[in-house]
Amino acid sequence: QVQLVESGGGLVRAGGSLRLSCAASGGTFRSSHMGWFRQTPGLERELVAAIRVSGFTYYADSVKGRFTISRDNAKNTVYLQMSSLKPEDTATYYCALSPRLASPINEYDYWGQGTQVTVSS
Repeated sequence: QVQLVESGGGLVRAGGSLRLSCAASGGTFRSSHMGWFRQTPGLERELVAAIRVSGFTYYADSVKGRFTISRDNAKNTVYLQMSSLKPEDTATYYCALSPRLASPINEYDYWGQGTQVTVSS
């Protein structure tokens, strides 16, 4: 059974930085696509960034140039480096994994429990 555990969330002032980590276990991380989503109450979960097995990366327009997704296959971990944070980045951030190589970039089968990021103005 795949398990994903996020860490690194917290409270930060606008303009600050945070790095989220997601450690995966129970699956084949190296051959899985990974994504970071975020959600605020009353809104749909939004794909923020994704990194494919090939290393291809995707970013939502709202975070381009500020967030960087990366993966360390030796550590079974995916990261989301967030810089120049804005109050509108406040959300619960979720890590997600898809072991299906042909899956669309916004479809995932396993989810972490989420980590809260709060950006104060």
